[in-house]
Amino acid sequence: MAVTVTAEELCIYLGLDTIDEARADLMISQAIALAESVVKPLPDAASAVVLAMAGRAYANPQGIAYETVGPISVQRPQAGLYMTKDERRTLKRLAGRGGAFTVDPTPADADPEATWPIDRDFDDDPRGIWVDLEAGW
Repeated sequence: MAVTVTAEELCIYLGLDTIDEARADLMISQAIALAESVVKPLPDAASAVVLAMAGRAYANPQGIAYETVGPISVQRPQAGLYMTKDERRTLKRLAGRGGAFTVDPTPADADPEATWPIDRDFDDDPRGIWVDLEAGW
């Protein structure tokens, strides 16, 4: 399973008319490398996470976090190529490694029948002679 994301797909994802293909390919390859640090091999559906990471890095290369031009202020997310916690969880879930699980400690050859005496006479003490202790013990 190889994730293939193209510069053209990144262009559509970002809503651009044109894209610098060399720069887009670099962002995509770096996003794939970062995603593979979490899950390797990447599942086919991981292309959405790769597009999101590459898109953030492509759209904000200067790393501007806050910008004011006249009366308009814009705050942008963290700059550079990074992965959010949700993206890490998504990659793990897509690879089948997320969520809860159970471990059954019962051996495969375990006998389902009870191994203790079910019908026993409680008048007979299986431990031997029963000794009554003094009151208070």
